[in-house]
Amino acid sequence: MPELPDITVYIEALEQRIPGARLEEVRLATPFLLRTATPPLSSAHGHNVTAVRRIGKRIAIGLDNGLWLVLHLMIAGRLHWKKAKSPIPGGRRGAAAFDFADGSLILTEAGTQKRASLHVVEGEAGIASLDPGGLEVMTCTAAQFQAALQRENHTLKRSLTDPRIFSGIGNAYSDEILHKARMSPVMLTQKMSGEDCALLHRAVIDTMQFWIARLRAEAAGCFPEGVTAFREGMAVHGRYGQPCPQCGKKVQRIRYASNETNYCAECQTGGRLLADRGLSRLLGKDWPRTLEELETLPRRAGS
Repeated sequence: MPELPDITVYIEALEQRIPGARLEEVRLATPFLLRTATPPLSSAHGHNVTAVRRIGKRIAIGLDNGLWLVLHLMIAGRLHWKKAKSPIPGGRRGAAAFDFADGSLILTEAGTQKRASLHVVEGEAGIASLDPGGLEVMTCTAAQFQAALQRENHTLKRSLTDPRIFSGIGNAYSDEILHKARMSPVMLTQKMSGEDCALLHRAVIDTMQFWIARLRAEAAGCFPEGVTAFREGMAVHGRYGQPCPQCGKKVQRIRYASNETNYCAECQTGGRLLADRGLSRLLGKDWPRTLEELETLPRRAGS
């Protein structure tokens, strides 16, 4: 799912192309993308773009008649800038096209589960209705960050990825943040000291700044086409079984539903393995508790 760094770079690319431009038409390849009926989508046609804004992980395009088109890319949605009136890709990938005189913004969505959405809303009240309300991590103070983090008692992983607590952080960058902070994803927030919270706040800012700068450099003035949750250069996310860049130990994971959390046991949990719900249930008492035990499993199995 595109998160704060990816959405930031998308918005910067759009700000170079569509402010002041006339939205000629929105073409839908699937009616399931549009999640609102009033105002009708057609009421956006023929109006000029006045603003492009990030709302959490959403991209909001403001028009001169007070309407906003709000896109949520979810897991597999991606944006592409093509020649004006370019066809929407065929098959299941194509979702929509937003046509301007100088080009078309094409929305595609891979996979069979179509979760991307488009809302048409009116004014600031409409925008507010779609905002989960999470704290803006790039501009908040350390005190504000700590207050939000410790308002309820959750694991760090859950708190960082909850859009009602923090804006724009998802599965991928939360793994990177926690690795940089050298903190366990299952640490409980209300057990953290003020020093811990300040360290995590710094890790959030540093991680986001690093990836925004890197994605800007990769786009190099072009429209960002390489948006993905798995990037070369990430420390732990998507790198299960590969060496941690800090200590060289193998990156571990916790799997749940269709997601997984990646972490380094050596750097983040004092060498302790976190229980994977499926595998630990299967192995029971044989589930390894440390990296050392894990590394001896093949020898035990063969003995």
